[in-house]
Order: sequence, then C-alpha cells, then structure tokens
Amino acid sequence: MNILYCGDKNIADGLIISVLSLMKNIPEQLNIYVLTMKCSTGERDFEPLSREFAEYMDNLLKRTNPKSSLQLIDITELFQAEVPLANMDTRFTPGCMVRLFADSIDSLPDKILYLDNDVVCRGDISDFYNTDMHGAEMAGVLDYYGKWFFRRNIFKMDYLNSGVLLLNLKMIKDTALFSKARERCRTKQMFMPDQSALNKLSVSKLKFPRRYNEQRKLRDDTLLQHFTTSFRFFPWFHSVTVKPWQIDKVHTVLRLHEYDELLSRYQEVKEQYKINRTGEI
Repeated sequence: MNILYCGDKNIADGLIISVLSLMKNIPEQLNIYVLTMKCSTGERDFEPLSREFAEYMDNLLKRTNPKSSLQLIDITELFQAEVPLANMDTRFTPGCMVRLFADSIDSLPDKILYLDNDVVCRGDISDFYNTDMHGAEMAGVLDYYGKWFFRRNIFKMDYLNSGVLLLNLKMIKDTALFSKARERCRTKQMFMPDQSALNKLSVSKLKFPRRYNEQRKLRDDTLLQHFTTSFRFFPWFHSVTVKPWQIDKVHTVLRLHEYDELLSRYQEVKEQYKINRTGEI
C-alpha cells in the first residue's frame, strides 16, 4: 500500500502516531513517502523534516515488515519555484499545499493514498485503497461542514475533505489538476487553499462513506479518524481542535480512550528516538 504524507518538521508527532496506526491495522507492505520543504513567510520559518528522523521511522517500519519503507523527499526547490504567494500568510501553513507538488515527483507511484498527519487508522482500509480509479483523479469523503457551503452544483454535494485522498497521479498529470491548483494558490487567496483549489478544479472524483474520513466523532464503523476542527453548540457555540498527540486533551476534551494503547506506543517511540539520536524531533 502506497501512502503519502506532506509537511515540515512539525508533522513529526502526528506522523509517528499515524504510521503506527497503519502498522497495526494494515497487514501488507507499506511504502510511505513524505514530502517536506523549507520556506519562510517573513513572520514564520518552516524547517524540513530531518533525514535522521525519517531513517528512524524507516527502521521502525522494517521491524514489522522488512519490505516496508519510509522515504523522505525534499521538494524545497520545487516549492520555491512555484510559491503559493497569495496564501502564504493565511492561517493555513504552506505545508498544507505541499501535496500539490506530488505530480512533479517521478518516484511516486501512479496510485497513492494521501493522509494528513492527524489521521489515525482504526481498521483495514484495503477496500478503499483497492478502488478502481480508472477515470477518476481522486477519491475521498465529503467535508463534514464544507459540503453544505461549497458546491459547484447547488443540487449536488461534491466538496471533498482533503485530509484523506486516494490519488490517481497518472490521471492528475494528464489533466494537470495539481499544476492548475498550484497556480490558483499562487494567484488567489482562498479559505482552506489547497482543498478549495482541488475541489474547484477537479474534473472527476469519487465519493466514499464517512467511515473512511470521520471528521466529527468516533463511530463504530470508523476506519480512518481525522482529528480536524469541529464545532460545539452547547453550552455555547465554540470550536474544538484537539490533535491525537495532545493526549491530555484527547482524554479530557474529547473523552476518548480508544487509542490509549496506540498513544502509549507513540510516547515510547518518541522517547526512544530522543535517547538514541542527538535530540528533539
């Protein structure tokens, strides 16, 4: 199974948890690719994920399956050549737009599952991954909130959440979807820039049930849980953002103990990395 993650060094904690969850639930070989980059917005500096950390994660994968691997790909030069200028200073970090460069990496396979680093796997997702993508650029799940507000057709919900996307890179190259999305991010400021650009420009996509990208709350049939921002109406209207590596908040705010074993393993892996290597992730 081919998996893609993207971002700067700040995705490390989420990457550990997400990869561990895949290792627990996916019996087959995992070919994991991580696109990273270095950039500055003027107010914030973003450093790439370290090779040392990537090597550590690669070795961790191989202990479970010697054929599995994690490959780190630095796309700093590609990113600097097409900086998404209109969206560099928004609340969404430049790292979220790194996935739009996947079509420029020859070593990536034609079919790959993109996951945000705050996505946790809870079961076997082989049925989703093995979807016949002929004639479709991407497959995913409707955005829990955006499906109501962002539509090209008022009578049809088709706005996908970009945190879990099964990508047909061969077709994406043919249609130039990512290239067009990069240009849109460069010239037009948008809310959730990469997600909005992909939904606006995609010519063909497949929709799947929410169990493959549960953005609201854990349900019995959830296979991929995405720890994205949600909204609560009681006792007052407010937003809630809790990431899986914020273990205390996972327990106290979300009242979620489903992943206690996984999170305990995450703490062990992170601590072992600090002991064996030169310092912080």
